[in-house]
Amino acid sequence: MKNILLASLAAPILALASCGDGSTKEANAAISQTDYPSDRSSPDGSANEDEFAANFTDREGYDDEKSASQEEASQQDGRFSLTLPENVTSSMLGDRSKKLIAIQVMLDKSRHSPGVIDGRMGGNTERAIEYYRKAYGLPPGTGVDSELLASLMDNHGGDIFRTYTITEKDVSRQFYEIPEEFPEMAEMKKLGYRDAKEMLAERFHMDQDFLSALNPGANFSEAGTQLVIVSHGDNALDADIAKIEVRKGENTVAGLDEAGNVVVSYPATIGSSDFPSPSGQMEVAAIAPAPNYTFDPDDQQWGPDKTFIIPPGPNNPVGGTWIDLGKEGYGIHGSPDPQMVAKRASHGCVRLTNWDAAAFAKAVTTGTPVEFI
Repeated sequence: MKNILLASLAAPILALASCGDGSTKEANAAISQTDYPSDRSSPDGSANEDEFAANFTDREGYDDEKSASQEEASQQDGRFSLTLPENVTSSMLGDRSKKLIAIQVMLDKSRHSPGVIDGRMGGNTERAIEYYRKAYGLPPGTGVDSELLASLMDNHGGDIFRTYTITEKDVSRQFYEIPEEFPEMAEMKKLGYRDAKEMLAERFHMDQDFLSALNPGANFSEAGTQLVIVSHGDNALDADIAKIEVRKGENTVAGLDEAGNVVVSYPATIGSSDFPSPSGQMEVAAIAPAPNYTFDPDDQQWGPDKTFIIPPGPNNPVGGTWIDLGKEGYGIHGSPDPQMVAKRASHGCVRLTNWDAAAFAKAVTTGTPVEFI
């Protein structure tokens, strides 16, 4: 019999379900905004929630909008060009493509997420291109052509880079050494960010190595350090989500409007061959920022022989956000490893990047229908 954890949310009791990162540390997930230790939270976990959410909404440290709106990407006679920021050279990019950097940044603004912005082509970027092309009436496919680039620049601007100055608030946050095993995790007060670079990379929707490449030698722990970053999306969805489709064959979560048009799409890890996600109809039963994570040895063939409650935080096995689907605890949630979304199996749940999960949670409401197809 699986354990049940009560959640202090406007929703029914939430049962545990197999959900995790596809490694040997996977477990059953549950959400609760009470009864967990927190070094900075009130008993209801609100400070945990606010601190995590602020990482994606706090605008302190960004350059002014006029500077940010400079268009580095352009196209003339079908030829694309990208002007790099001062002190950034092509050699610093390594094997990253200028064109793909621009495409990923503009897709990130378009509500068709490429996942982690890293300047490299992969399945997540290809799917985002495919969804974008359909949404904007372009010929179908995953091709990168002048028509796609023109549409992206017309609709989402050619501003690809901007600057950010690390603030005192950034460096004064508490960071954590994250253990690998459940017993040690359960002793933590929070599974927060490991360091300022990890926190900032998530804020900018960037791969940590890409952030370092643009800022060689930068001290990410020193206030006043100026960084070159990408001009990422703002994590605010103005779309009305009437239905969610979890498209298992495409590793995609799609948000549809009343007319059935896909208005937002995210790359997602959706179950595995050993632990497939369910099929059929569900609905959003509850939305919980700052979820905890519970390992229950019942019905498991591996792992420790006792229950562990893992505290909340972006490095929690279900990330910083949980959207409960009301069936055996299945949910849509974040991830401590954003670069592995849609590349590593899960135990049946649906995993997004932390920033995509946080944005999506604000755009959906309880009762929103969900279909696994």
